[in-house]
Amino acid sequence: MLSPDDSFLRARRRRVAAALRPVLGEASLLVHAGTAVPLPENTDQTYPFLSHTEYVYLAGTEGERGIVTFDPRLADDEAWEVFVPVPSEGERIWEGRTQAPGTPLPRLASWFSAREGRPFVHLGSRPVEQPVDATTLAAREHLSHARRPKDAGELRLLRAAAACTAAGYARLPSLLQAGATERSIQIELEAEFQRAGATGTGYGTIVGAGSNAAILHVSPSSRALRPGDFVLVDAGARVGRYVCDVTRTYVVGGRPDPFQRDLHALVTTVLTNAVGRCRPGREWKDIHLRAAEDICAGLVTMGVMRGQPAELVERDAHTLFFPHGLGHLVGLGVRDASGTLPGRAANPRPALRTLRCDLPLADGYVITVEPGIYFIRALLEDPTRRERYADCVHWDRVPPLLDLGGVRLEENVLVTPGEPEVLTAAIPLG
Repeated sequence: MLSPDDSFLRARRRRVAAALRPVLGEASLLVHAGTAVPLPENTDQTYPFLSHTEYVYLAGTEGERGIVTFDPRLADDEAWEVFVPVPSEGERIWEGRTQAPGTPLPRLASWFSAREGRPFVHLGSRPVEQPVDATTLAAREHLSHARRPKDAGELRLLRAAAACTAAGYARLPSLLQAGATERSIQIELEAEFQRAGATGTGYGTIVGAGSNAAILHVSPSSRALRPGDFVLVDAGARVGRYVCDVTRTYVVGGRPDPFQRDLHALVTTVLTNAVGRCRPGREWKDIHLRAAEDICAGLVTMGVMRGQPAELVERDAHTLFFPHGLGHLVGLGVRDASGTLPGRAANPRPALRTLRCDLPLADGYVITVEPGIYFIRALLEDPTRRERYADCVHWDRVPPLLDLGGVRLEENVLVTPGEPEVLTAAIPLG
């Protein structure tokens, strides 16, 4: 990660300080890394621990039980302090822990004493007994917003994660053979990420074959691939805490039938158009809705939907085949600092409830663009939806498609003042 004297870290703290001072007033801020959770049955081990992203962003490193403090009354160079625990004898013996850089945590008591009578705001993995008040909510909202533009240090890690991810995806053509299982593909893909230098995976790998390709967050299983199956792979490497998030869809045997070919080509076109719209100042929900129109237009041409694309999207009919949001911010975690603009309420439109971002894009944002078209039984066999959208779909053509699965393609896009930069462009679209 970053060292405490890293210039990127100092710059991000100055940016956060400017964002938080008007919100905090007289309150001081504490950002908690969190504590590892023990496994059940007295195994003396814990679940894998990752510090809260807000802590990592401001401390520049991992740190179980660490706390970053900020006093808005002080100048930037004096306002921040990182408190770190002193390893116990047992931790030194059993885990090999050493003293991390920072102020020993026992000195936090004197930090509190020097601020007696003043309010405190707790972020990160907050102590559960602390109330969540308006100041706390506003502080988190403004901290998230300050974290959205990626600095050069963050982009270096994101590019490294994309390179490791590309190395894994380069193995896929040799793995996607009839008889291979979803789980075996996951194992080899993740191993290749780490051979290329990844710290680990950025999230739970998704591999869905055949109808499983229509399960948005399917876990890889022992299901064997069959010739002609769609295989949807959504996986990304992590370097440090910075994550790449990529989806590709393939056909086992490499010989799609005409419908599969046209469906993949349609999603490719939707992806290309949406990436081109990732410009500073463009509202993300507008880019999402334009992608939905492109999907409807394509499905009308393919004889699946019927009607005018804009009217179909206005009626939310696209959600039958494209039920999720177009993408989310990515970086220090797979949905890094997504959400709404400070002060913006969530959009009440039902079709936008799964949209991870509702904000205008800006220079330095890294966002996933991931259109998809799926044939999901839970949606397409639902009587209420069939009645509501009776005139929007050629329903007699749907039954043969219910075991097809679906297609999703996903890129990681850096918003710049000029052309968007696709950080994952080295990974073929399939």
